[in-house]
Amino acid sequence: MFASPSSKEVLQCILLHKDNAYRLAYTYVRNPDDALDIIQEAIQKALAASKSLKDVSQAKSWFYRIVINAALDFLRKKKNVVTFDEETLETYGLSSQDAYRDFDLEHAMSLLPPLYRSVVVLRYFEDMKIEEIAHVLNENVNTIKTRLYEALRKLRLFMNDENFSKVDENG
Repeated sequence: MFASPSSKEVLQCILLHKDNAYRLAYTYVRNPDDALDIIQEAIQKALAASKSLKDVSQAKSWFYRIVINAALDFLRKKKNVVTFDEETLETYGLSSQDAYRDFDLEHAMSLLPPLYRSVVVLRYFEDMKIEEIAHVLNENVNTIKTRLYEALRKLRLFMNDENFSKVDENG
């Protein structure tokens, strides 16, 4: 049996993963300020609930789950439409050559339902294993595999759609 981690250990884990948690929150809200608000709320919730964490080795997935829940709560409260903004290029420091390709991918990602988007982000941007994602999202491994398969299929369709990347010449 593992000893419960102290608040200090939880804080160390949060500080270690704060940048990745920010990127995760950002994938949901597409706004730097809102993502920071989500991270602030998630950190407060994590510290307040640190005694509920039973094993420090699970702290990363536990904290990511708190971030995801905070982001979903934020979206439910705000009912925001996810859009691509000018700050995104600055946030990621993209070159102009990469900007269009990344814009297409980001736009395609924004079209995915949040459940699919979170699986893609955790798998490919956070480099988590399927089993870890299942633990973070509190889902069955086969459910995660299905969501990932469907998400990738939809992304492929979005990215190959002729009308997807064409610029509207009327405005």
